[in-house]
Amino acid sequence: MSEFQAYLQLGFDHITDSNGYDHILFIVALCTIYTLVDWKKVIILVTAFTIGHSITLALATLGLISIRPDVIELLIPITILITAILNFFHKTPKSSYIKESNYSPRYPLALTFGLIHGLGFSNYLRTLLGKEADILSPLLGFNIGLELGQLIIVFVVLSVAFAMIELFRISKLRWNDILSGLIVGMALSLILNNELFREIMGLSVN
Repeated sequence: MSEFQAYLQLGFDHITDSNGYDHILFIVALCTIYTLVDWKKVIILVTAFTIGHSITLALATLGLISIRPDVIELLIPITILITAILNFFHKTPKSSYIKESNYSPRYPLALTFGLIHGLGFSNYLRTLLGKEADILSPLLGFNIGLELGQLIIVFVVLSVAFAMIELFRISKLRWNDILSGLIVGMALSLILNNELFREIMGLSVN
């Protein structure tokens, strides 16, 4: 296995690892309002997120920017919480003959939050790289691995949504509310149990 393939596998494993489910939660929150029929919109959305995290992943891994890991660990669940809460305000046309606007504020939001998640990915990647001189090939492989993992997660989420809405006849609004509510609860749990948050709120326990 080449170095590129090894880091591609590591990137894929990292994004799909249930132990680091915060990134998975964000992707699910991003896609909650969509189903398989909206795949074009989702591709644009995920691409915006990918562009964002690719930028900061590269910059942080190359040592051009540096932000405290504990700050990033707090910001990531906050991005999940905001995205899930915004889902409650999403409105779909009542008639299937009415098209939704092609522009959505979710695109720049995904790009912006992608910048934060890229910093989270970089913390993991830097521990793998150690003092390697050539990091471009590992960086590219890791990023592509992340993207492949994201696409699989998106496909699963959209497929489940399609089954719930089209086969089990759960309304799209109800499905959105149920899934978004679960994500809000999980994001709040991550925030409340975050060490930096507890320190800021004076809740730290010695």
